[in-house]
Amino acid sequence: MSLSTKRGSKGAGLQHKRTEKQSTICLQQMNVDSSNDEDVEKSSDNGTATHKDSDSKPAMTKKRKQPTECFLSQPEEKQETTVKAKKRKKKKISDILERSTPKPGIPADLQNLLSQHFCENRSVIEMEELKLSDSCFLPANDLTHSFSSYLKEICPKWAKLRKNHKEKKSVVMLVICSSALRCLELIKSMTAFKGDCRVLKLFAKHIKIKEQMNMLEKGVFHIGVGTPGRVKALVEQDGLCLDSTKYMILDWNWRDQKLRRMMDIPEIKKETIDLLEMSIIKLCREGSVKLGLF
Repeated sequence: MSLSTKRGSKGAGLQHKRTEKQSTICLQQMNVDSSNDEDVEKSSDNGTATHKDSDSKPAMTKKRKQPTECFLSQPEEKQETTVKAKKRKKKKISDILERSTPKPGIPADLQNLLSQHFCENRSVIEMEELKLSDSCFLPANDLTHSFSSYLKEICPKWAKLRKNHKEKKSVVMLVICSSALRCLELIKSMTAFKGDCRVLKLFAKHIKIKEQMNMLEKGVFHIGVGTPGRVKALVEQDGLCLDSTKYMILDWNWRDQKLRRMMDIPEIKKETIDLLEMSIIKLCREGSVKLGLF
């Protein structure tokens, strides 16, 4: 080969290398430019976003009205809960009785209780049969008597009645209380009145009904003190006969630890009314039994 051709090939090679370097440099510059363009676009996008945010401020204020509506609904719920809590407190008997002054029971109270209990299920004629005249009631306790002094007042001829009573399965006086503990308290408090008469416990606590029926069949008892549920069960099973009963005393005014009277307790109230409806109201209307509210 000639020198001119060698020089020409070398020159062509050098030009090729230069073009490759220039192309790589151009590519790097293009990448830098593209990255710069992306940064510029981002900044421009941020600018436009901020511009849009600044433009959309009234829309944000419109959206913020929704939590204010939710915030307004919360105090209404609190008010409802407070109202419900107040209603629950009003339903408690103890809260009502704490504010009310104690009043002695009168015959009208028992009569109203019977009418309220039976008015929905009884006819007018049947309701008239449940009414008791004032002559069916003994003098009510004015909250100044002890149990013995009250019994002495309503039954001044107790000694004669006690001597004449010789029938089994019956008592002359029947005392109805709300609980067994209250029965024991009244039995202890009547020592000045009862004298030598025999008192029988007629409640269900620790005493079986068969034992009470056996005692009534074998012995003569003058006073029975018990709960309405057990007395009602004895009457239904013919363990207790009320034909010889002259007095029925309801422990009307006494209140327990929760300030409830015996007619404020639903179970005791229902059992007492059932006992009255079973035979006591009929005997009262006939004049053989007198009701007393202690």
